Amino acid sequence: MSGELSAPQIGRRVAFFGGSFDPPHLGHLAIARAARDAFHLDTVLFAPVGAQPLKPEGSSASFAVRLAMTRLAIENEPGFEISLADAPKSSPARSPQRPPDYSPNYTIDTLERLRAEFGPACALYCLMGADSFSGLRRWHRAAEIPYAAALIVASRPPISRSRQPLDGPGQPLSELSSALPPGLTLEPAQDQNALEQNAMEIDRNQSGADGSGVRAFLIVNPAGERAPFYVLPGLDVEISASHIRDQMRESIGEATLKPGPDSSIEASRVAQPGSAAVQSMLPVAVAEYIRANGLYR
Repeated sequence: MSGELSAPQIGRRVAFFGGSFDPPHLGHLAIARAARDAFHLDTVLFAPVGAQPLKPEGSSASFAVRLAMTRLAIENEPGFEISLADAPKSSPARSPQRPPDYSPNYTIDTLERLRAEFGPACALYCLMGADSFSGLRRWHRAAEIPYAAALIVASRPPISRSRQPLDGPGQPLSELSSALPPGLTLEPAQDQNALEQNAMEIDRNQSGADGSGVRAFLIVNPAGERAPFYVLPGLDVEISASHIRDQMRESIGEATLKPGPDSSIEASRVAQPGSAAVQSMLPVAVAEYIRANGLYR
């Protein structure tokens, strides 16, 4: 299921990090690094999704291109690995003998397959950004996801569009609870033994810009079952992949109006993969790949 995962996962800590990665940017890396360091993760699985149910129009770039960019983004990052767990179901990487299957990829299905593959001795997490978490209640079988893998949610930066940090001091539980699927409630983790029942040793000294560490809660379902839930400290990175794509298209439009000295519009287009601000949001190798392949025009 996990494609390029190289080492046995018995007794290890693994975080599944799925998404479109269209393109993968520095915000994705910041989230993964923070989780890796705070939770002493052995592996963060970057899994570009094949067909995302909540994006029926599809991604701007093909799966193969997004996979290639994600591989470049995580190159030389300790513990970061590519996963094909969420590859298109018709992908040759899955099984070239199977007929095409264009049904959507559901996170709960992927997590259940990974859980079966890794076994009960592996501490499996599901890592996501604040924007993804805010839409969790719309996901397929959403109420089951926290019980398939412990959720780690990256908070927003200390000052965000909402003007309130996701994990700021004194934040009411209702703000986190409102994103949970119907039937699930949230409560503080009072019992440290219950919190770490899956042998999860989080780094309590991992702090954000405001000095706050990882916040731990318990998700409770109607049957009284509890699942650990974690919020990472405020990350001073807020990047939108859609914003990057829009800015790059705008920069291409400007290039058509401002050709280079040789009056070659095409040459000017290729020379600029986006504004300096956009390029600063991307890993260097990803920005170069986008430029070389003329993506997001």
